[in-house]
Amino acid sequence: MTAVAVAGGVIGGILLLVLIGVTMYLLWKKLYYLLSYQKLTSSVKPRNGSGIFQAQLTSEIQPKSISRSRSVPFIIPPTLHGQDWINLTNEEQVQEESDPYMIPQSGPRSSFHSLAGSYIVGTVNPELYKFPEDKSETDFPEGNIGRLWFSIEYEHESERLLVSLIKVRKLQPPADSCSPFVKIYLLPDERSYLQSTTKCKTLNPQFDENFVFQVSSKMLFQRTLKFLVYHVDKQKKHHLLGQVIFPLKNETLTDDNKLVIWRDLEKENLEPPSEYGDIQFSLSYNDYLGRLTVVVLRARGLKLQEENHAVSVYVEVTVMNRSKVIKRKTTAAVLGSPNPVYNETFSFKVDQTELDTASLSLSVLQSAKGEKTLLLGRVVVGPFMYTRGKELEHWNEMISKSKELIKRWHALCHSK
Repeated sequence: MTAVAVAGGVIGGILLLVLIGVTMYLLWKKLYYLLSYQKLTSSVKPRNGSGIFQAQLTSEIQPKSISRSRSVPFIIPPTLHGQDWINLTNEEQVQEESDPYMIPQSGPRSSFHSLAGSYIVGTVNPELYKFPEDKSETDFPEGNIGRLWFSIEYEHESERLLVSLIKVRKLQPPADSCSPFVKIYLLPDERSYLQSTTKCKTLNPQFDENFVFQVSSKMLFQRTLKFLVYHVDKQKKHHLLGQVIFPLKNETLTDDNKLVIWRDLEKENLEPPSEYGDIQFSLSYNDYLGRLTVVVLRARGLKLQEENHAVSVYVEVTVMNRSKVIKRKTTAAVLGSPNPVYNETFSFKVDQTELDTASLSLSVLQSAKGEKTLLLGRVVVGPFMYTRGKELEHWNEMISKSKELIKRWHALCHSK
């Protein structure tokens, strides 16, 4: 029994010592964290007893610099238990003092608050988050005769094309005063149009008018919008100031997709069409890449054999070297129009040494279902060995003005 009592006493003593050791360790750990917290906050002053501190920012972290005075400080707050976050507002202010901890400035206008231990890791430059400046009303190229803004939207269920005429800027009228209005066509129908109101005595009319064209979804991408801008003089005569041609075939039109577009006005060719019609295209040659670029724009005054929507008109572009065909490409077909619009670009590989022997042929062709393809007209441009007159001038200007698109009208002929 004595041995059992001694063993029990020893075990009890050991347990008591372990308990005392654990208690002392926990007290020491709590005291250590308390001393660390007091050291962290010893240099900040309480504000109105609310537990919110006033920040003092050292000049080392934020120097007094004019270049950074407009920046917004980006701050990482500390994690302090038992403290509530304070909502930030838009009027942020920071004091530039000697304390490395970021605390709010006192006073009624101070509204940027942070907790003790906050520190700046960088700044956000507001200039980087601004939308790019719209220069469409300020950047006008030399020789510009005006610029037109409009929007388009298509309602598939009702098959309606919605056109909004927004504004025109920098018109160049023949007289000092200008009273403009706009006619809107949906080609190939040139017999009917919609017309805006007339704006009196302004070179920068604001229209904000809406127009509706009824057109099926199957025919939509075969149509082209045409805007004609006129000036009305004191004798009520109409003077054409310029036009905008906009094919719909390259656009994605949905019920919830409203496209806002601007285009520079172009002068309309007021000369009557030639016997077989005319074609307009641009040429450019890149001597570094050895690339000939052809942009087929439009044709006018074509003599169609059958003027109905079953007739298709397209342009065949052929590059030849002497009598050998190098490459042949064709545009998309436009249905039933004597004045088709294409706006299609083609590139051909032509070495610079071949420019004196190469030529370019553009043939306007008509096709109908079940019928033979007919040649409506043709034009050839190239060096002196193939061409003369305007066609030779167009080719030579293309070579002399490398990488620049040279646009010209050419009369079609019917010779093979």
